[in-house]
Amino acid sequence: MAPIGETSLTALISTLTLTLSPTTYVFLTIPTTQFKPPYPFPLESAIMTFREADSEGITIIAPLENARKYHQFPYQYECRLITCAVHSSLEAVGFLAVLTRELAESGISCNPVSAFYHDHLFVPVGREKDAVALLEGVVTRARKELDADGEK
Repeated sequence: MAPIGETSLTALISTLTLTLSPTTYVFLTIPTTQFKPPYPFPLESAIMTFREADSEGITIIAPLENARKYHQFPYQYECRLITCAVHSSLEAVGFLAVLTRELAESGISCNPVSAFYHDHLFVPVGREKDAVALLEGVVTRARKELDADGEK
């Protein structure tokens, strides 16, 4: 079966649109033993859950305002969400590596998440505009390279 979504790295980067969410998110964890109905945290507010190995807990990414209401679970990494609005295939090679390397070289931490249709980048509050500007630069360079290749 052919992959769903784009696999060409050049196509992915040159057609990428970045969307910055206005919401501040945090990462928190709930012990596996407490993660059963009725759930101790409103899962409808979570944008991601992940079961860690060896009963380390359930990681949840949720809006900061919700995490504050459930203060019995410590949270960290106040961040903003950048959505990579291009339909990348789950089989695409190197897409997130290009983006996260650009951020790393500028000293911006990033926690990437791949979902079915899009990839998402969580960057620290206060660095989100820098991150978007850097990533838009990657897109601009990719488009120029594509245009130059087309002129040959």
